[in-house]
Amino acid sequence: MNIYLTFDYELFFGASTGSVEKCMIEPTNRLIELAETHDVHYTFFVDVGYICRLEEFIDKEPQLRHDYAVVCDQLTTLVRKGHDLQLHIHPHWERSTFENGQWTCTTKDTYRLNDFTDDEIAAIFKKYKAKLDGFRLSPCHAFRAGGWCIQPFNRLKPFFEEHQITIDSSVFSGGYFHSGNYYFDFRNAPLKSSYTFENDVCQEEENGKFTEFPIASYRYSPLFYWRLYVLGRLFPTQHKMIGDGKFMDQPGRKRSVLTRWTWNHVSTDGYYTSLLPKIFKHYKQRKWSSLVVIGHPKSMTNYSFRKLQQFLEDQGKKYVFRSFNDLP
Repeated sequence: MNIYLTFDYELFFGASTGSVEKCMIEPTNRLIELAETHDVHYTFFVDVGYICRLEEFIDKEPQLRHDYAVVCDQLTTLVRKGHDLQLHIHPHWERSTFENGQWTCTTKDTYRLNDFTDDEIAAIFKKYKAKLDGFRLSPCHAFRAGGWCIQPFNRLKPFFEEHQITIDSSVFSGGYFHSGNYYFDFRNAPLKSSYTFENDVCQEEENGKFTEFPIASYRYSPLFYWRLYVLGRLFPTQHKMIGDGKFMDQPGRKRSVLTRWTWNHVSTDGYYTSLLPKIFKHYKQRKWSSLVVIGHPKSMTNYSFRKLQQFLEDQGKKYVFRSFNDLP
Protein backbone atom coordinates (compact mmCIF):
# COMPACT_ATOMS: atom_id res chain seq x y z
CA MET A 1 0.00 0.00 0.00
CA ASN A 2 1.26 3.46 -0.96
CA ILE A 3 1.11 6.05 1.82
CA TYR A 4 0.93 9.78 1.12
CA LEU A 5 1.79 11.87 4.18
CA THR A 6 0.43 15.33 3.35
CA PHE A 7 0.62 18.55 5.36
CA ASP A 8 -1.30 21.80 4.92
CA TYR A 9 1.39 24.48 5.29
CA GLU A 10 -0.38 27.48 6.80
CA LEU A 11 -1.07 29.80 9.73
CA PHE A 12 -4.23 29.82 11.85
CA PHE A 13 -7.24 31.89 10.73
CA GLY A 14 -8.94 32.75 14.03
CA ALA A 15 -8.49 35.67 16.42
CA SER A 16 -4.72 35.11 16.26
CA THR A 17 -2.92 33.69 13.23
CA GLY A 18 0.10 32.78 15.33
CA SER A 19 3.70 33.32 14.30
CA VAL A 20 5.52 32.00 11.25
CA GLU A 21 8.21 30.51 13.48
CA LYS A 22 5.88 28.43 15.67
CA CYS A 23 3.18 27.54 13.12
CA MET A 24 5.33 26.80 10.10
CA ILE A 25 9.12 26.96 10.41
CA GLU A 26 9.79 25.09 13.67
CA PRO A 27 7.36 22.16 13.25
CA THR A 28 8.22 21.75 9.55
CA ASN A 29 11.92 21.56 10.40
CA ARG A 30 11.11 18.78 12.86
CA LEU A 31 9.15 16.99 10.13
CA ILE A 32 12.12 17.34 7.78
CA GLU A 33 14.44 15.76 10.36
CA LEU A 34 12.01 12.87 10.82
CA ALA A 35 11.75 12.36 7.06
CA GLU A 36 15.51 12.22 6.63
CA THR A 37 15.86 9.67 9.41
CA HIS A 38 13.30 7.33 7.84
CA ASP A 39 13.86 8.15 4.14
CA VAL A 40 10.33 9.36 3.40
CA HIS A 41 9.06 12.33 1.43
CA TYR A 42 5.99 14.43 2.16
CA THR A 43 3.56 16.48 0.13
CA PHE A 44 2.97 20.01 1.44
CA PHE A 45 -0.19 21.74 0.30
CA VAL A 46 1.04 25.31 0.51
CA ASP A 47 -1.28 28.17 1.46
CA VAL A 48 0.04 30.31 -1.38
CA GLY A 49 -2.35 33.19 -0.75
CA TYR A 50 -0.50 33.95 2.47
CA ILE A 51 2.82 34.13 0.63
CA CYS A 52 1.35 36.41 -2.03
CA ARG A 53 -0.10 38.66 0.67
CA LEU A 54 3.25 38.77 2.47
CA GLU A 55 4.92 39.87 -0.74
CA GLU A 56 2.47 42.74 -1.10
CA PHE A 57 3.32 44.07 2.38
CA ILE A 58 7.09 43.56 2.61
CA ASP A 59 7.97 47.12 1.61
CA LYS A 60 5.75 48.49 4.38
CA GLU A 61 6.41 46.09 7.25
CA PRO A 62 9.97 44.96 8.15
CA GLN A 63 8.54 42.07 10.18
CA LEU A 64 6.78 40.71 7.12
CA ARG A 65 9.95 41.03 5.06
CA HIS A 66 11.53 38.59 7.52
CA ASP A 67 8.51 36.27 7.45
CA TYR A 68 8.50 36.21 3.67
CA ALA A 69 12.22 35.43 3.54
CA VAL A 70 12.12 32.52 6.00
CA VAL A 71 9.02 30.95 4.42
CA CYS A 72 10.51 31.15 0.92
CA ASP A 73 13.79 29.71 2.20
CA GLN A 74 11.99 26.78 3.83
CA LEU A 75 9.96 26.01 0.71
CA THR A 76 13.16 26.04 -1.35
CA THR A 77 14.75 23.67 1.17
CA LEU A 78 11.78 21.31 1.01
CA VAL A 79 12.06 21.03 -2.78
CA ARG A 80 15.82 20.54 -2.58
CA LYS A 81 15.32 17.68 -0.12
CA GLY A 82 12.85 15.93 -2.41
CA HIS A 83 9.55 16.93 -0.84
CA ASP A 84 6.54 17.96 -2.90
CA LEU A 85 4.68 21.29 -2.96
CA GLN A 86 1.10 21.40 -4.25
CA LEU A 87 -1.63 24.04 -4.39
CA HIS A 88 -3.71 24.92 -1.32
CA ILE A 89 -6.00 27.94 -1.54
CA HIS A 90 -7.41 29.94 1.37
CA PRO A 91 -8.83 32.90 -0.57
CA HIS A 92 -9.64 34.98 2.51
CA TRP A 93 -6.08 36.36 2.27
CA GLU A 94 -7.37 38.56 -0.54
CA ARG A 95 -9.28 40.59 2.07
CA SER A 96 -6.97 40.20 5.08
CA THR A 97 -4.88 43.08 6.44
CA PHE A 98 -1.83 43.57 8.63
CA GLU A 99 -1.99 46.27 11.29
CA ASN A 100 -0.30 46.89 14.65
CA GLY A 101 1.94 43.86 14.26
CA GLN A 102 -0.73 41.27 13.50
CA TRP A 103 -2.93 39.92 10.75
CA THR A 104 -6.66 40.43 10.75
CA CYS A 105 -8.19 37.57 8.79
CA THR A 106 -11.48 38.48 7.19
CA THR A 107 -13.21 35.14 6.65
CA LYS A 108 -16.89 36.12 6.45
CA ASP A 109 -18.01 35.64 2.83
CA THR A 110 -14.36 35.20 1.77
CA TYR A 111 -13.35 31.80 3.20
CA ARG A 112 -14.52 29.69 0.26
CA LEU A 113 -13.49 30.17 -3.36
CA ASN A 114 -17.17 30.00 -4.21
CA ASP A 115 -17.67 33.22 -2.21
CA PHE A 116 -15.89 35.06 -5.05
CA THR A 117 -16.93 35.96 -8.59
CA ASP A 118 -15.69 33.94 -11.56
CA ASP A 119 -13.29 36.72 -12.54
CA GLU A 120 -11.90 36.86 -9.00
CA ILE A 121 -11.47 33.08 -8.87
CA ALA A 122 -9.66 33.18 -12.22
CA ALA A 123 -7.25 35.84 -10.92
CA ILE A 124 -6.64 33.92 -7.68
CA PHE A 125 -5.83 30.66 -9.47
CA LYS A 126 -3.52 32.40 -11.93
CA LYS A 127 -1.60 34.35 -9.28
CA TYR A 128 -1.34 31.60 -6.68
CA LYS A 129 -0.34 28.83 -9.08
CA ALA A 130 2.32 30.99 -10.73
CA LYS A 131 3.77 31.81 -7.31
CA LEU A 132 3.89 28.16 -6.24
CA ASP A 133 5.35 26.98 -9.55
CA GLY A 134 8.22 29.40 -8.96
CA PHE A 135 9.40 27.12 -6.14
CA ARG A 136 8.86 23.84 -7.97
CA LEU A 137 10.91 22.07 -10.62
CA SER A 138 7.78 21.53 -12.73
CA PRO A 139 4.21 22.89 -12.68
CA CYS A 140 2.01 21.67 -9.84
CA HIS A 141 -0.92 19.41 -10.75
CA ALA A 142 -2.74 18.74 -7.46
CA PHE A 143 -5.09 20.82 -5.31
CA ARG A 144 -6.58 20.88 -1.82
CA ALA A 145 -9.33 23.35 -0.97
CA GLY A 146 -8.95 25.48 2.14
CA GLY A 147 -11.19 24.10 4.87
CA TRP A 148 -12.12 21.27 2.44
CA CYS A 149 -14.64 23.74 0.93
CA ILE A 150 -14.48 22.59 -2.69
CA GLN A 151 -18.22 22.43 -3.38
CA PRO A 152 -19.86 23.13 -5.72
CA PHE A 153 -16.99 21.94 -7.90
CA ASN A 154 -18.56 22.84 -11.24
CA ARG A 155 -17.66 26.52 -10.64
CA LEU A 156 -13.99 25.58 -10.13
CA LYS A 157 -13.79 23.09 -12.98
CA PRO A 158 -12.83 25.64 -15.70
CA PHE A 159 -9.86 26.82 -13.63
CA PHE A 160 -8.69 23.26 -13.00
CA GLU A 161 -8.78 22.71 -16.76
CA GLU A 162 -7.05 25.99 -17.59
CA HIS A 163 -4.19 25.37 -15.17
CA GLN A 164 -3.93 21.62 -15.77
CA ILE A 165 -4.86 20.64 -12.24
CA THR A 166 -5.78 16.98 -12.66
CA ILE A 167 -5.76 15.74 -9.06
CA ASP A 168 -7.79 16.82 -6.06
CA SER A 169 -7.33 15.78 -2.44
CA SER A 170 -10.00 17.73 -0.57
CA VAL A 171 -12.59 15.03 0.07
CA PHE A 172 -12.82 12.66 3.04
CA SER A 173 -15.67 10.18 2.72
CA GLY A 174 -18.45 10.58 5.25
CA GLY A 175 -17.40 14.08 6.28
CA TYR A 176 -20.00 16.79 6.72
CA PHE A 177 -20.00 20.23 8.32
CA HIS A 178 -22.17 23.28 7.69
CA SER A 179 -21.76 26.14 10.11
CA GLY A 180 -20.36 29.65 10.03
CA ASN A 181 -17.90 30.01 7.15
CA TYR A 182 -17.61 26.27 6.57
CA TYR A 183 -19.50 24.06 4.18
CA PHE A 184 -18.59 20.63 2.92
CA ASP A 185 -20.69 17.51 2.45
CA PHE A 186 -18.86 14.30 1.57
CA ARG A 187 -21.47 11.89 2.93
CA ASN A 188 -22.07 10.49 -0.56
CA ALA A 189 -18.43 10.32 -1.63
CA PRO A 190 -17.14 6.87 -2.62
CA LEU A 191 -15.23 5.08 0.12
CA LYS A 192 -12.31 4.29 -2.19
CA SER A 193 -8.59 5.00 -2.30
CA SER A 194 -9.06 6.96 -5.55
CA TYR A 195 -11.64 7.58 -8.26
CA THR A 196 -12.21 9.76 -11.30
CA PHE A 197 -14.85 12.49 -11.44
CA GLU A 198 -16.05 15.27 -13.72
CA ASN A 199 -18.45 17.85 -12.26
CA ASP A 200 -19.01 16.66 -8.70
CA VAL A 201 -16.17 15.58 -6.39
CA CYS A 202 -18.52 13.08 -4.71
CA GLN A 203 -19.74 11.45 -7.92
CA GLU A 204 -17.46 8.86 -9.48
CA GLU A 205 -17.41 8.90 -13.30
CA GLU A 206 -15.43 6.29 -15.18
CA ASN A 207 -14.11 8.70 -17.82
CA GLY A 208 -13.87 11.80 -15.64
CA LYS A 209 -11.05 14.26 -16.37
CA PHE A 210 -9.99 14.54 -12.74
CA THR A 211 -8.82 12.07 -10.12
CA GLU A 212 -9.76 12.32 -6.47
CA PHE A 213 -7.20 10.99 -4.01
CA PRO A 214 -9.37 11.44 -0.94
CA ILE A 215 -7.97 11.94 2.51
CA ALA A 216 -8.56 8.68 4.36
CA SER A 217 -11.49 8.86 6.77
CA TYR A 218 -12.38 7.09 9.98
CA ARG A 219 -15.41 6.98 12.25
CA TYR A 220 -14.35 8.42 15.60
CA SER A 221 -16.27 7.81 18.82
CA PRO A 222 -17.19 10.56 21.30
CA LEU A 223 -14.87 8.79 23.76
CA PHE A 224 -11.91 9.54 21.50
CA TYR A 225 -12.61 13.27 21.68
CA TRP A 226 -13.24 13.18 25.44
CA ARG A 227 -9.80 11.55 25.83
CA LEU A 228 -8.27 14.17 23.56
CA TYR A 229 -9.63 17.07 25.62
CA VAL A 230 -8.82 15.47 29.00
CA LEU A 231 -5.26 14.53 28.04
CA GLY A 232 -4.66 18.04 26.75
CA ARG A 233 -5.44 19.42 30.19
CA LEU A 234 -3.61 16.76 32.18
CA PHE A 235 -0.42 16.71 30.07
CA PRO A 236 -0.15 20.08 28.31
CA THR A 237 3.55 19.78 27.48
CA GLN A 238 2.82 16.65 25.42
CA HIS A 239 -0.50 17.62 23.89
CA LYS A 240 -0.28 21.37 23.36
CA MET A 241 0.08 22.34 19.70
CA ILE A 242 3.43 23.69 18.54
CA GLY A 243 1.55 26.46 16.73
CA ASP A 244 0.70 29.55 18.77
CA GLY A 245 -2.43 30.76 17.00
CA LYS A 246 -6.17 30.15 17.32
CA PHE A 247 -8.51 28.18 15.10
CA MET A 248 -11.32 29.88 13.25
CA ASP A 249 -14.67 29.44 14.99
CA GLN A 250 -16.60 26.29 14.07
CA PRO A 251 -19.93 26.80 15.85
CA GLY A 252 -21.39 23.56 17.14
CA ARG A 253 -18.47 21.31 16.22
CA LYS A 254 -17.16 20.63 19.73
CA ARG A 255 -20.59 19.62 21.00
CA SER A 256 -21.12 17.45 17.95
CA VAL A 257 -17.95 15.37 18.30
CA LEU A 258 -18.42 14.95 22.06
CA THR A 259 -21.95 13.59 21.72
CA ARG A 260 -22.01 11.37 18.64
CA TRP A 261 -19.87 9.24 16.35
CA THR A 262 -18.22 11.39 13.67
CA TRP A 263 -16.55 10.72 10.34
CA ASN A 264 -13.31 12.68 10.20
CA HIS A 265 -10.00 12.55 8.39
CA VAL A 266 -7.04 10.32 9.25
CA SER A 267 -4.43 12.69 10.57
CA THR A 268 -0.98 13.16 12.09
CA ASP A 269 -2.25 16.10 14.17
CA GLY A 270 -2.01 15.71 17.92
CA TYR A 271 -3.83 12.75 19.49
CA TYR A 272 -5.12 11.56 16.10
CA THR A 273 -1.66 10.04 15.50
CA SER A 274 -2.33 7.44 18.20
CA LEU A 275 -4.73 5.62 15.86
CA LEU A 276 -2.47 5.39 12.80
CA PRO A 277 -1.41 1.73 13.28
CA LYS A 278 -5.01 0.61 13.81
CA ILE A 279 -6.37 2.60 10.86
CA PHE A 280 -3.60 1.55 8.47
CA LYS A 281 -4.18 -2.11 9.36
CA HIS A 282 -7.90 -1.59 8.72
CA TYR A 283 -7.36 -0.26 5.20
CA LYS A 284 -4.60 -2.73 4.36
CA GLN A 285 -6.97 -5.60 5.17
CA ARG A 286 -9.42 -4.06 2.72
CA LYS A 287 -6.67 -4.10 0.08
CA TRP A 288 -6.60 -0.38 -0.57
CA SER A 289 -3.81 0.52 -2.99
CA SER A 290 -3.12 3.92 -1.42
CA LEU A 291 -3.91 5.99 1.64
CA VAL A 292 -3.71 9.77 2.01
CA VAL A 293 -3.09 11.15 5.51
CA ILE A 294 -3.49 14.84 6.35
CA GLY A 295 -1.58 16.89 8.90
CA HIS A 296 -0.75 20.48 9.71
CA PRO A 297 2.68 21.57 10.98
CA LYS A 298 0.91 24.13 13.20
CA SER A 299 -1.17 21.38 14.86
CA MET A 300 1.65 18.96 15.58
CA THR A 301 2.42 18.27 19.24
CA ASN A 302 5.31 16.65 21.07
CA TYR A 303 3.02 13.63 21.43
CA SER A 304 2.22 13.45 17.71
CA PHE A 305 5.89 13.77 16.74
CA ARG A 306 6.72 10.90 19.10
CA LYS A 307 3.87 8.75 17.79
CA LEU A 308 4.70 9.49 14.15
CA GLN A 309 8.33 8.58 14.76
CA GLN A 310 7.26 5.36 16.49
CA PHE A 311 4.93 4.52 13.62
CA LEU A 312 7.66 5.03 11.01
CA GLU A 313 10.07 2.89 13.05
CA ASP A 314 7.61 0.06 13.71
CA GLN A 315 5.48 0.07 10.56
CA GLY A 316 7.51 1.92 7.95
CA LYS A 317 8.82 -1.20 6.21
CA LYS A 318 5.27 -2.46 5.59
CA TYR A 319 4.34 0.49 3.37
CA VAL A 320 5.72 2.55 0.50
CA PHE A 321 5.78 6.28 1.23
CA ARG A 322 5.24 8.50 -1.78
CA SER A 323 4.44 12.11 -2.64
CA PHE A 324 1.98 13.54 -5.13
CA ASN A 325 4.93 14.19 -7.43
CA ASP A 326 4.80 10.43 -8.11
CA LEU A 327 1.24 10.66 -9.43
CA PRO A 328 0.72 11.22 -13.18
